[in-house]
Amino acid sequence: MADNNEVVIAKWVWRVLRYDPLSGMFVWRVSPSERVRAGSVAGSLDKDGYRRIHIDGRLYGAHRLAWFHETGKWPDAQIDHRNLNRDDNRFSNLREATNAQNQANSRARPNNMCGLKGVSRSKLKWRSRIKLNGKCVNLGQVSCPAAAHFSYIIAANKYFGEYARNA
Repeated sequence: MADNNEVVIAKWVWRVLRYDPLSGMFVWRVSPSERVRAGSVAGSLDKDGYRRIHIDGRLYGAHRLAWFHETGKWPDAQIDHRNLNRDDNRFSNLREATNAQNQANSRARPNNMCGLKGVSRSKLKWRSRIKLNGKCVNLGQVSCPAAAHFSYIIAANKYFGEYARNA
């Protein structure tokens, strides 16, 4: 349950914002400035694709506000977007996650040579690795990138469960 300070913040925030958990959109109930009208979508996207909302000089992540609105408490950890769309703040798309879980639910890095998560080139073979508890664990080396990726998928599903993203 929220402490007294959180309740005061929540009451104030919900006086100026309306949240629709099915669409994930925040709309201004009041006009916060001369340039922004009541009824308009609140916030803007930052350089990383997250929607941020300025309220009385303070910046809030829309995903964290949505979590607070629906649960009555600020998240203990990070908020993960299940579908990886950082501006999709539907409550059904949000879940609390540790940093490791949030990283598990990510795409292959843009600089990945073969485009398969957990797979990299190692001399004449393909290496499969996974990060567990902050450490890289080698899953083996094979001659085929698809086989290396299959090793990664098995390990990711075992260690990350619902947070595992295999693509």
